[in-house]
Amino acid sequence: MNSGIQDKVVAITGAGSGIGEATARLLAGQGAKVVLGGRRADRLEAVAGKIRAEGGQAEWAVTDVRRRADVRALVNHTIEKYGRLDVLVSNAGVATVAPLEKLTDEQIDDMVDVNLKGVLYGISAALPVFRAQGSGHFVQTVSTSGLRIVAGQTVYAGVKNAVRTISEGLRQEMGDAVRVTAVSPGMIRTEFVGDRPGEENPAGLATWEQVQQVAIDPDAIARAIAFAIEQPADVDVNEIVVRPTAQS
Repeated sequence: MNSGIQDKVVAITGAGSGIGEATARLLAGQGAKVVLGGRRADRLEAVAGKIRAEGGQAEWAVTDVRRRADVRALVNHTIEKYGRLDVLVSNAGVATVAPLEKLTDEQIDDMVDVNLKGVLYGISAALPVFRAQGSGHFVQTVSTSGLRIVAGQTVYAGVKNAVRTISEGLRQEMGDAVRVTAVSPGMIRTEFVGDRPGEENPAGLATWEQVQQVAIDPDAIARAIAFAIEQPADVDVNEIVVRPTAQS
């Protein structure tokens, strides 16, 4: 077991698949107690079942990060089950790739509410807990879309860069008791990339098949998150960027 992760209590949003699932399984395998949040109960139950079958500890709670009460309930559920919260991984995310003028109001609202407000709700819910404990760690999943701006990802890149800015400001405000890490994945082989083989991107970006050829497994991001968590308490890994070697 890794002494930097062993027995830590970690809540993860967007944990029903992809990066969230990979992170939960990796951390649980290294001795963490994980609490899974996501919108699909069947997926959460399945992931928790895998973790328990592998000898790990896992709980879950249906969580829609667009709802402040759901995020607060996830934090409260974690404390009720394990008595503390050491790390909150705000990983839930959505994206619609299209020119700004073609996005619907609902698509814009969803990207803002999930990717940005969901992170803020997590900070609001967990920060009083971290302050009371005298320790804690926020990990936010950002994106390389905010580092290399391309057509068709204007809103998505904008909200992800807002999270990047909030993470840095929060780090400066927290002092030495609370750590903050922003992890920026590149193209990752998950449902998030898309599930529409053959459909051309309206912004002239890569097709689904091309993305899949370049993308790497979500385990790569899980390892980056674990690296940040396992560091000694006086080490804060502020930002990590993980891309496929083939990504431009």
